[in-house]
Amino acid sequence: MSSYSRVIHHATSILCSHKGSMELSQLHRKVYQRFDISDEHFWYILKKCPRFAVVRNKLGAEKGEADYIVVAKTSLRLCKNYAKQDCFGCQDLHLCKYFVYGNCRYGKGRKECKFSHNIQSEHNFPLLRECTLHELHEEDLFLLLLQNDPALLPEVCSHYNKGSGLFGSCTFKENCTKVHMCQHFVQGDCIFGTKCKRLHRVDEYSRRMLEERGLGNDIIQDLPYLYQNVYYLSANAADAERISEPVSRSLELVEEKNEICLHFIRRNCRFQEQCKLVHFNLPYKWEVNEGNGWRDLRGMEEIERAFCDPKNIFGPGSKPVDFQTMTRSGHPVRRLSTVSSITKPSHYVLTTRWVWYYKGDHDNWIEYGRPDDKHRVTSVKSSDLEEAFLTDSNAEVTVIKGNRHYFVSFQDMYQRNPKHNTKRKVRRRPCFVSISEVESQIA
Repeated sequence: MSSYSRVIHHATSILCSHKGSMELSQLHRKVYQRFDISDEHFWYILKKCPRFAVVRNKLGAEKGEADYIVVAKTSLRLCKNYAKQDCFGCQDLHLCKYFVYGNCRYGKGRKECKFSHNIQSEHNFPLLRECTLHELHEEDLFLLLLQNDPALLPEVCSHYNKGSGLFGSCTFKENCTKVHMCQHFVQGDCIFGTKCKRLHRVDEYSRRMLEERGLGNDIIQDLPYLYQNVYYLSANAADAERISEPVSRSLELVEEKNEICLHFIRRNCRFQEQCKLVHFNLPYKWEVNEGNGWRDLRGMEEIERAFCDPKNIFGPGSKPVDFQTMTRSGHPVRRLSTVSSITKPSHYVLTTRWVWYYKGDHDNWIEYGRPDDKHRVTSVKSSDLEEAFLTDSNAEVTVIKGNRHYFVSFQDMYQRNPKHNTKRKVRRRPCFVSISEVESQIA
């Protein structure tokens, strides 16, 4: 694999150019045309990178066709308050909505639009770069936003899909502000195909409504596909269908050990070579895969020390580990560790104590449950978040600080303020344990 980050970018571009999603095997073939990437590495990327969701193709599986589809994901959104000119320093994009729709009348005329049409602006570019979307073509980025940002597209009318007649049971009929389209087609499981009495396309009434909302013709034409992708990515559909095991014999992997044996560190593992856990002399282990299997990284203690500090996104050295993409010089990196301390009694030593932080007002990182610079404390502690995360890594947890309520999303690692639509970054990092500390605890 020549470049891990380049593979992610290329795969994203391919998906966006194919209306946001593609059959798994077809995407692999496309990527393989440019990158000499093994099945193992390709599967590793799909499984670990939050850019992709692998979902079941229900109808395709029944027909003996492709079992799985890969859908492009992003946590980026358009700022809702930007249009009101009432937002400063948020973590959402400041762009003209109609520019994203491909139909801003000011952008096409002499009169300049008062909202930004610049994805490379001082506000937007750092956000795109953080999400590794800064090299994506404009039209690909907009498609990605449309199928991920729930505020950009109208819903499919549920009443249209009930009852009989031209408009189903929808009382608004041709004046409905939602799209009239077959819900089973959107869900990918309509068994009637072209003989279905419900629409599998945008009709003249919905087209008129969408044009009034400012959507361009190209987007309206692609809407049936976008709605299918929205269905996969919304209401936890992607999470419910997300596969945790290899999807076909061609992508089968040997089950890998990824937890370090506590007993071996303390030199008393009775299973020895038959142990199902990793035998290593530290409670953490950093490895890189450059195409010939996983091997240890040098300077493991210093990499761990850097990783434990939430402000760091890169490790030390001339070829640093990128902690956000978990790569080094384009090759995948992984961190093995002992079991989380939450799962064991307190007398167990050398378990991994994970600490949860949110970004403060002055680029500092504050541990949950600890006072901030105004002496305010969150209602949940770091250990509470760790327990919730181990229970469901896709959950959202409600956090109260002062008079404000927030939602911590494990899926995109942001703390959201629903009232003001602002976001703060969240990070989960281990508590650092040096080699000398390990030795003293097992002596």
